[in-house]
Amino acid sequence: MTSSRSGAVSRPVVAITADRGERDGHATHQAFDAYVRAVHQAAGALPLLLPAAGAAIDAASLIAAVDGVVLTGGPSNVQAQRYGAEPLPPATLTDPDRDATVLALLPALVAAGVPVLAVCRGLQEFNVAFGGTLERAVHEQPGRQDHREGDHARPIARWYDDAHEIALTPGGLLARLAGTTRVAVNSLHHQGIARLAPGLRIEATAPDGLVEAFTVADAPGFTLAVQWHPEMRVGDSAFAEAIFAAFGQACRERQALRRAA
Repeated sequence: MTSSRSGAVSRPVVAITADRGERDGHATHQAFDAYVRAVHQAAGALPLLLPAAGAAIDAASLIAAVDGVVLTGGPSNVQAQRYGAEPLPPATLTDPDRDATVLALLPALVAAGVPVLAVCRGLQEFNVAFGGTLERAVHEQPGRQDHREGDHARPIARWYDDAHEIALTPGGLLARLAGTTRVAVNSLHHQGIARLAPGLRIEATAPDGLVEAFTVADAPGFTLAVQWHPEMRVGDSAFAEAIFAAFGQACRERQALRRAA
């Protein structure tokens, strides 16, 4: 961490992507509190919400202002038109404002070396932004398991219990963080990667072969996208905390470079 002129320690600034929503007839920008807590507690950074405001968020200004970005999970799906597929069924929840914001920004953020940590929907956005495609209903595909969260009558915290193991790529970032090549993770998604985008390197797979995590092979800075939800396990999972701690360290290094420039 760096110090300000007053001598106080200055934390790196991390932008957390928001979903576009509605409350009492008003448009909102919102994100789950777990991401804010994880960025503060485990990454040691200052969390700020990044609105799903499309052209109001230009890449150059964002790159100059932040030391890292978290692409959050969320209840909506990436629009199928974004990866050249037939539109999703009309009842499917989408977030065109978030798609327009994140997909336009992400390649520029990665190219500039801004650390990016993507979770669940964020992983799917990442894959689409770099030219990959998505499977809209993984559980309906032959040979795939059901990756959805299951019984909604359970307390919310139980939705995020470990659901299945994943195999970590030997020598990869996640294997180094975990100190092993097999870990258990939670699973709360029905969409997933169909075709991995060029230039993305697999970091983990599920027992059914579904890609569960990747990095950008030639990125100048930290990148990591995971299909599960480590933000909900900060405090009771060493692996989840290690993911956010590694991201936080990358943000501090980025902060030092940004301040020097």
